[in-house]
Amino acid sequence: MARSRSSRYLTRVLACAMVALGAVPTAVLADASPAAADTTAFRGVNWARLGDNFHGGPLVLHGLNSSDSYATVQAKANAVYTGLQNNLGANTVRLPINTYTVGTSWWNSYTGAIDAATAKGFKVVLSYWDDGVAASGGRIVNTSAFNTMWNTVVARYGSNDLVYFEPMNEPGGHTAADWANVVVNWLNARPAIPRDRVFVSGAGLNTDIKSMCADRRLDGTIVSLHHYTFFSGAKNYDQWVTFLRDAIGPCAGRTVMDEFGAPMDTGINYHDAASSDNFVRYFRATTDVLRELRIGSIYWPGLGGKVTAGQGDDWYAMQKLHGTATNLTLSTPNASGLDRLRYAWGLTDGGVGDRVSRLRNVGTGQCLDIPGGTTANIQVQVYACNTSTAQRWTVTAGGQLTALAGQRCLDAYNRGTANGTVVGTYVCNGGDNQRWTIGGDGSIRSALSGLCLDVNTTTLKVQLWACWGGDNQKWQTENI
Repeated sequence: MARSRSSRYLTRVLACAMVALGAVPTAVLADASPAAADTTAFRGVNWARLGDNFHGGPLVLHGLNSSDSYATVQAKANAVYTGLQNNLGANTVRLPINTYTVGTSWWNSYTGAIDAATAKGFKVVLSYWDDGVAASGGRIVNTSAFNTMWNTVVARYGSNDLVYFEPMNEPGGHTAADWANVVVNWLNARPAIPRDRVFVSGAGLNTDIKSMCADRRLDGTIVSLHHYTFFSGAKNYDQWVTFLRDAIGPCAGRTVMDEFGAPMDTGINYHDAASSDNFVRYFRATTDVLRELRIGSIYWPGLGGKVTAGQGDDWYAMQKLHGTATNLTLSTPNASGLDRLRYAWGLTDGGVGDRVSRLRNVGTGQCLDIPGGTTANIQVQVYACNTSTAQRWTVTAGGQLTALAGQRCLDAYNRGTANGTVVGTYVCNGGDNQRWTIGGDGSIRSALSGLCLDVNTTTLKVQLWACWGGDNQKWQTENI
């Protein structure tokens, strides 16, 4: 499929307008044949630059700065990986490279992101992205630049068993046979690299992996598959299952899906098995197939990616970045999306993610409370912790905090985005001022403003305030 560097994201936008087909999911994969092996050791996300990695310049990942030293990159990356590990259960990160990055002054710093990952025990997949120099239009056009880049990378990381190499992301300008020849030449030029540390992209947009599996010259390698709604249009759940199983074919035992994703900041409930939403059907089917066939996966994007109009990152992003300098934290915008990803990874049973908790403020030791347990709209407070309905909060799959048996939602009043915005209860309406992200650092952030749920320690009333990491902005969930 021919495409410009940005058209794959235009198709994401167009996909939102597609009409979903009408059918309710049926039982999944009852007749699935077992894979000969499994790749479930890969539980990962892509860390990308803002604006995507198809870029004619150095690849500066979201949260990094081109002026950062090696030590600063390493410190920032360590904070990011801690968040990915704590929030998601991830153990793998896929990082982009190009000729503007490798072997340059930025490479001296960028390697801090690779080294921080391996120091934490993460697997790292290094993938070359079309930069207009070594490749253009999805096709290798300068073999010398391509090999020089990869020789530099392999010289540094060839002996590190945690680092994997993907010669090229989405080689769409090559035929399957032509692309296989490129990979064979790459392997032959680097015989010391074990084949099970090489990711062979499917031909086209990483979509045709069966051709790669069938080529005996590539035996022993991992094949990487990309899978998005906009590649093939809307389907019902069963059709998505069939489509993906056909794309995988006999290759399940050596496949890692190193790109797939869906919107995570629109309040979609991925736990809704009866949903007619195409994204829900796609994501549920995908995670079911990955789990059943024991296929590892690397979500796009975990962090960074295309900047969606009106916000600071990709609307598919599984994590949101907060903080400054090296004091970085991550939060999860969609609990149901995370639950489905963890289900694909075999870390959860796939149950609905709604859970009832008491929310204790670290600074005061008191709990988030509706004064008098009233169903009237009222500013919330912190109060001595108890087991009353006034302190029973349900964290829903869609990111809401509901109370009083779902009669009221926690709401940033008047859609406020300034310090001091009153936070209280209001009838649930699905607005983004009623959605919250609970971070691994204990923060609870408004999905609308990014401000933190904050206790005024004088009045004990709850408000929004710029996040600064104080204990009055940290919350602990307690089962009741």
